[in-house]
Amino acid sequence: MAKVTSKYQVTVPRKIAEKYHIHPGDDIDWAPAGDVIRVIPPGKQAVPQDRESQLRLFDQATERNRKRRSARATERPRRDDHSGMILINVIRLSSPLPA
Repeated sequence: MAKVTSKYQVTVPRKIAEKYHIHPGDDIDWAPAGDVIRVIPPGKQAVPQDRESQLRLFDQATERNRKRRSARATERPRRDDHSGMILINVIRLSSPLPA
């Protein structure tokens, strides 16, 4: 996570800068996008001009969210997973007995 300095400057993480070809001195755009802010690298268009492009981006974002939700659902432990009970038992055994 990057911090904002007292001059409202933000450092772009190296991996992100390399992936999106951001170099020192480049101008990047900041665009409000609901509850988040989009950072637009140099050479990219900030907002699609025509409605068809906007709808295509919306559909792509919707699909990404569906994939994220389904990935999270498969990562969650099932209710019949007893690993939590084992952890609780270990903690109880290692703590002093009540008087």
